[in-house]
Amino acid sequence: MNDTLAPPILLVEDNPVDLDLTKRAFSRKRITNRIEVARDGEEALAYLPRWEAGECLPAVILLDIKLPKVNGLEVLRQLKAHPRFSTIPVVMLTSSDDNGDLKSAYELGVNSYIVKPVDFSKFLAVAEQIELYWCVLNRNPA
Repeated sequence: MNDTLAPPILLVEDNPVDLDLTKRAFSRKRITNRIEVARDGEEALAYLPRWEAGECLPAVILLDIKLPKVNGLEVLRQLKAHPRFSTIPVVMLTSSDDNGDLKSAYELGVNSYIVKPVDFSKFLAVAEQIELYWCVLNRNPA
């Protein structure tokens, strides 16, 4: 897949260590989709008017739950309530294995929920699976 044609992956992550780990894992796996980063929920929601203005929609949004300003569940709620952007796949990529968070995320329409592996080699496998499924195999409505 060509870089210019591949839609981006929106990574919403505030933890600098997890952000670096995720970017390194995607880089190591040679993910062709560029990574766009929002460091809090407010920055993530700021993408909605940008997309409305014609900016390329992401192939998938990787969304942490515990974010400053606006938490990930609220970002998910607003995204899934939007008539044009509700079909963008959202994967919760979070350290929270709390059953309440998991249940809330699925009730709000999350497409997948992944607890971040601590081990880098396992995280590489997660990055590869995300790219393979969400960026190559999965088809989104136009």
